[in-house]
Amino acid sequence: MNPASSASILPASDLARFRLAPNPGPMSLDGTNSYLLGVPGSGSAVVVDPGPLDEGHLGELAAEGRVELILVTHRHADHSAAAAYFHELTGAPVRAADACHCHGGQPLTDGEAILAAGIELRVIAAPGHTSDSVCFHLPADGPNGSVLTGDTILGRGTTVLDFPDGKLGDYLATLDRLEELGPATVLPGHGPVLPALDAVVRSYREHRHERLGQIRAALGDLGAGAGVHEITDAVYSDIDPAVRRAAENSVAAQLEFLRG
Repeated sequence: MNPASSASILPASDLARFRLAPNPGPMSLDGTNSYLLGVPGSGSAVVVDPGPLDEGHLGELAAEGRVELILVTHRHADHSAAAAYFHELTGAPVRAADACHCHGGQPLTDGEAILAAGIELRVIAAPGHTSDSVCFHLPADGPNGSVLTGDTILGRGTTVLDFPDGKLGDYLATLDRLEELGPATVLPGHGPVLPALDAVVRSYREHRHERLGQIRAALGDLGAGAGVHEITDAVYSDIDPAVRRAAENSVAAQLEFLRG
């Protein structure tokens, strides 16, 4: 385990606070946002995405009050690696869409309402980034509610599709569903809080369609049988080598979408 970081528990919305996990990187941006949800002053919380296995980080989360429930937005280790240990530390059940990441709790179901720490969360299946991605809607969090989006929507940049597990058709359908929630506050898995989910979704959708247009153009130049590496070279000509594999995954997902 890594030593404790100097991060603090910070406010994110009326019903949410977060602590930044000490795992910055090309894919995790500044680190994973681990959220504490609950009515202020209630002494209990729901923790969403405990993050990496870091004793200092988890100890700070546990010290904020009784943890009633632990939720995981998706399977990637920067969100889920600490779940089993945090379950042992707090005794709280862990729930995720994938039963493999549940510890003492049942898998999440789409549309389910969860009551814990004095608040209501609604589970939204959100496949696309991964097949097991979920979002959590807090309808009473401020005037427009809030949505914890995991890696489905980030506070900065755009989301990678973890192909072949993540698929573009699923992701576009997820964006449509999230847009229906209106100008809810976005509580992302990485990056800063954003003010209006519907506006962010429209920007994300526009970006995806721009990329599809670029890939269609590349196929026109390179031939219909062009492969992922060739198209990535053409479309992401100035890509940072650290995120080359992520770009190739996104290209592969878009090729599958275009080719039916």
